[in-house]
Amino acid sequence: MKPKVFLSRRLPPAVMDRLATHADLRVHPEDRVATPAELAAGVRGRDALLCNITDRIDAAVLDAGSPTLRVVANFGVGFNNIDVAAATARRIPVTNTPGVLTDATADLAFALLLATARRLGEGERLVRAGQWTGWEPMQMLGADVTGATLGLVGFGRIGKAMAQRARAFGMRLVYWNRTRLSPSDEASAGAMYLSLAEVLSQADFISLHVAYTPETHHLLNAATLSRMKRTAILINTARGPVVDEAALVQALQAGTIGGAGLDVFEREPQLEPGLFGLNNVVLAPHLGSATIGTRTKMGMIAVDNLLAVAAGQRPPNCVNPQVFA
Repeated sequence: MKPKVFLSRRLPPAVMDRLATHADLRVHPEDRVATPAELAAGVRGRDALLCNITDRIDAAVLDAGSPTLRVVANFGVGFNNIDVAAATARRIPVTNTPGVLTDATADLAFALLLATARRLGEGERLVRAGQWTGWEPMQMLGADVTGATLGLVGFGRIGKAMAQRARAFGMRLVYWNRTRLSPSDEASAGAMYLSLAEVLSQADFISLHVAYTPETHHLLNAATLSRMKRTAILINTARGPVVDEAALVQALQAGTIGGAGLDVFEREPQLEPGLFGLNNVVLAPHLGSATIGTRTKMGMIAVDNLLAVAAGQRPPNCVNPQVFA
C-alpha cells in the first residue's frame, strides 16, 4: 500500500508528481505556514510528515500523529524547527536534505558579499527613485573585493564552496571551524586556520557558515562584533539566531562595522526594526537555496527519505539514527 503522507506546503512540480504517484497524499490547502492546529490535524492518521523549516514540529504535533506517524522528513538541511529529542523519544526518525543546496547557497552568499561591498542596493534604490544625476568621481565608493581577506566562520560544505568562489577573486582566506582541517586539506583549500577572535580581527569580510546549535546561538554578538574591523562586512546565509540582531543593528548604526549582507534573520519573517533604515545593509528574503533545480533536488531527497522508512528501510539522511538502535 502507498504510504499516507501529509505535505505541509506545496513543492516544485516534479516533486508533487512523484508524491502523487508513490503516496496517498494530503496537502495543506493554503500556500502559507500551517498553524500548530493545522499541522496536528493534517498529520493525524498519516504515516509520514513532509514539512518545511518554517513549520514548528513539537511534541504536540508528533502526538497528534500517533500511533501511525513513522517519519518526519524535513525540507531543508537545518532541522532546529523540529523537536528532535521528542521525536527520538517516540522512535520517530527525523530526516533532512543535506548536500544539494551547497552551491546555490554559496552563490547567494558571494552575491551578498559583492552587493554589499559595491553598494548595489543603495545604487539601485537611487536609480529607481529617479534621483541619479549622472556619474560622479566620488559617488558611492565601495570596498575592494579582489585581494581582500575573507574570514570563513564554519568550514563545512558551504564554507568550502564559498572559499572556491573567493579564490577566483584572489582573496586571502582565513577560517575558524569547530574542528580544524588537516594540513593537506588546508593547503588544498588555500585557507589558514585562526582562532575565532583572529579571524574576526583580520578579515575584511566575514561569512557565516556554521550550523545553528545552542553553542552557536548569538555567536556574533556585541562583544564579537566589536572585534571586527570598522570597515568589515558581515555576510550571513547560515541561520538568523547565529547573530544577535539587535547588537548587529547597534554596531551598524555606530559604525563599529562597515556593513552586512543578510539572507536569514533571528525571528523570521520579522526583522529587527532598525535594519530597515540602514543603507549599509543588503536584505534578502531567505533565498539561499532558491533555485528551481536546488529546491527540486531537496524535495526529491525528502521523498527518498520518507519512502525508505515506508519500505522498512533506514533513510539515507537521518539526523537521529539512535531510533534504529
